[in-house]
Amino acid sequence: MSNAPSPSSHNYSNHLNRALKARHLNMIAIGGCIGTGIFLASGATINSAGPGGALVAYIAISVMVYFLMTSLGEMATFLPITGSFNTYASRFVDPAFGFALGWNYWYNWAVTIAVEVTAGSLLMKFWFPHSSSLLWSVLFLLIMFGLNYLSVKGYGEGEYWFSIIKVVCVIVFIIVGAALIFGILSERPIGFKNFTIGDAPFHGGFLSIISVFMIAGFSFQGTELVGIAAGESENPSKTIPKATRQVFWRLLIFFVLTILIIGLIIPYTDGRLIKSNFQDVGVSPFVIVFEKAGLAFAASIMNAVILTSVISAGNSGMYACTRTLWSLAKEGKAPKFLMAVNKRGIPIYALIVTALVGMLAFLSSLFGEGTVYIWLLNASSMAGFISWVGIAVSHYRFRKAFVAQGNDINALPYKAKLFPFGPIFAFILCIIVILGQNYNAFLGGSIDWHAIIVSYIGLPFFLLLWNVYKLVKRTKIVPLKACDFSMEDEQLNK
Repeated sequence: MSNAPSPSSHNYSNHLNRALKARHLNMIAIGGCIGTGIFLASGATINSAGPGGALVAYIAISVMVYFLMTSLGEMATFLPITGSFNTYASRFVDPAFGFALGWNYWYNWAVTIAVEVTAGSLLMKFWFPHSSSLLWSVLFLLIMFGLNYLSVKGYGEGEYWFSIIKVVCVIVFIIVGAALIFGILSERPIGFKNFTIGDAPFHGGFLSIISVFMIAGFSFQGTELVGIAAGESENPSKTIPKATRQVFWRLLIFFVLTILIIGLIIPYTDGRLIKSNFQDVGVSPFVIVFEKAGLAFAASIMNAVILTSVISAGNSGMYACTRTLWSLAKEGKAPKFLMAVNKRGIPIYALIVTALVGMLAFLSSLFGEGTVYIWLLNASSMAGFISWVGIAVSHYRFRKAFVAQGNDINALPYKAKLFPFGPIFAFILCIIVILGQNYNAFLGGSIDWHAIIVSYIGLPFFLLLWNVYKLVKRTKIVPLKACDFSMEDEQLNK
């Protein structure tokens, strides 16, 4: 810490501010995962696995995410530390595991910023087809940077209003969809007929459901941002449990119910479903359903909502990266200058580095036919699932260490449900998704090594970080009785 920039000479410190209110955390908990995954990619899941298969996949991932959130909620309520993933992993598993998990999570969101910036520029082509993609990308990056530069409350307010727009859109969609299904907005009720056409409801069988797990899982990524934000919430002992308890019903309503309605209204054989992408918002399942209900300008409205989701995801990515870098620097796992915080409580150098890396990743998409960009994107594709594995393992060890050190479970301000089933179930399902994301490359007459490398490059990247740090620092798995449960409040301004 002594190597950090001097507060006296730069007007900087190492303190974050507890400025996020309960309403911010509540919206971050649900708004963080409502995005292009549900607005666009949901159609591809139904096309691939049928309405029943997609529904099973989303239910399974919803249950897994619920258990992960209760695990994270238990740890974050007891130890509300910014950059929680790598800190929990370092304290309760192995410092090398925490190092790899922290950099893996930062890398995932840094590349995600570039993805969202690119997506935003494509979406603007809907209204301004001849405009410059570079111009829009720079503008969106500046908006994301600005919201995070103002204050942590600026990030919270941005997410709060972005999330409200997304939540209202999904609620309206569910109401309109139900009206179509029961014949209120259509000549005759749609009912369950689309669950019986072709080989529905389970098109492609069990393997198709497995293939959809990865897409469904991406739709939920961002829910864990509550853990990152815990260290800057006003009253984490109350706000974190409240946000966590609401996750189950929100997942059920905003994801499972949405997928059910799409599957009931749109046949999985509809060719438009497989074409869902940023360049053709018109094939979004939401647009198709709204148009069936006779709502004019559905494509324009959804394009605006999806654009909001893109900016929201980039805003969250900027926040997550900045706090993760700050946490890594505080633990000596990143350059010390990244620990400096300005007078508004923002890790300013970590924010600048993140914005620069995000811009460089975006620029890589403009050269060499985007080859570098594609590799960066593929390397980060499973990083979210690796982070979830880290949460499950860390919580299992957290609870075991808590008991091993003679503590009473009832002393925990919030207790995760069904321990140890929850983290074990989440761990197993995450491993299945990570290993099976491109099982097709192993099938057939010969193994497709190129497809394997492209799909799984993120896994060796994580293992390399873990093992190199372990060899250099000679770290070991932390004994249960040596796990650190102390809270370092000196890094936070209350």
